[in-house]
Amino acid sequence: MVVEHGVRRLLLLSRRGPAAEGVSELVAELAGLGADAEVVACDVGDRAALAKVLDGRVVSGVVHAAGVLDDGVLEGMTPQRLDGVLRPKADAAWYLHELVGDVDQFVVFSSVAGAFGAAGQANYAAANAFLDALAVHRRALGWSGVSLAWGPWEQGAGMTEQLAAADVARMRRSGVLPLAGAEGLALFDAAGGPAMVPVKLDLAALRTSGEVPALLRGLVRTPARPTAATAYAGGGIVAALGAAAPADRPELVLELILKHATAVLGHGDAVELSPDRRFQDLGFDSLIAVEFRNRIGAEIGQRLPAALLFDYPTPADLVDHLLPRLVADEPTGPAALLADLERLERALDETTVDDERLRRQIAGRLEVLRGRWAAGRQEEEEDGFDVESATDDDMFRMLDDELGLN
Repeated sequence: MVVEHGVRRLLLLSRRGPAAEGVSELVAELAGLGADAEVVACDVGDRAALAKVLDGRVVSGVVHAAGVLDDGVLEGMTPQRLDGVLRPKADAAWYLHELVGDVDQFVVFSSVAGAFGAAGQANYAAANAFLDALAVHRRALGWSGVSLAWGPWEQGAGMTEQLAAADVARMRRSGVLPLAGAEGLALFDAAGGPAMVPVKLDLAALRTSGEVPALLRGLVRTPARPTAATAYAGGGIVAALGAAAPADRPELVLELILKHATAVLGHGDAVELSPDRRFQDLGFDSLIAVEFRNRIGAEIGQRLPAALLFDYPTPADLVDHLLPRLVADEPTGPAALLADLERLERALDETTVDDERLRRQIAGRLEVLRGRWAAGRQEEEEDGFDVESATDDDMFRMLDDELGLN
């Protein structure tokens, strides 16, 4: 604002004011650049306090960059958690709007969470969506208004300084990359519309993230979401389980679970994750649990409940839950025979045999099976059905049985 836009008088408001870390150095640096900066302690989410600070001052521009995070799953949101996040964002921006009216510049810092949605940030997304709407509202009044729905910045300070390496890795997997300081400032200067989304995207990561935000689906084309019914044809876990021996199937599901667990935790080796340890003890928090649930659901083609890891707290428990959902009950009796015949029919359609000796061998085996079946049916008829004495109704019932109509 000082170097690029020539601002010479600044009123800097924050809850701690002059007591905040680094304030004296900031004021001295701004003075060296020719700007007079006054720092005042004020909770902008308190309308009366804000009105008192602004009383008698001439304001020509506003940049509102405050925010508080309180992440958690939707079921864990309370009125208090919602209010704590909306107060510095939505309440404060609205009070500034009311008290300063039309000014040369009215810029509010929103978040990409409000535009795209973000796991575990229902309250924060709502607060930022309000800022976007406020900027549009101001433009409709003929006033200045710009809302910048930022993606993350590289600087490890402010709201992002508490992010763990796993949090940063999760954002990168979702296709959102941090902005360098110079990139962010250039985007700030370039913003013109009322609601802008200055964010750095990794389109390749978005394409493989499993769930592309609705607003980006015209930009990032992805294959249709697989379903359990089509997973056989796609060669996924369902197909692998169908081809495996029953005794080997739990191990295949466990491998799937541990693969995605290592991915969301950032571990290098699935061996480190014991099947009998609780997911919570492995390092899962609510946001990681949501991402894990989404990844597993995308791979198996099923929607899984939000409380998945609460109900099934260890990888072994989750195997027991998922396996019956992925493998249908094995047919028995005549149903099993029909299923085998269907598989044989598909194999005959899909197989080309050029070796004449093998062709004769396969034809011979098929003829033997047909003969055995015919001989068995003849014995049944001789034992249980007298054609000579059968009535018309008996004959129709027999034909219906043969055609599977009964």
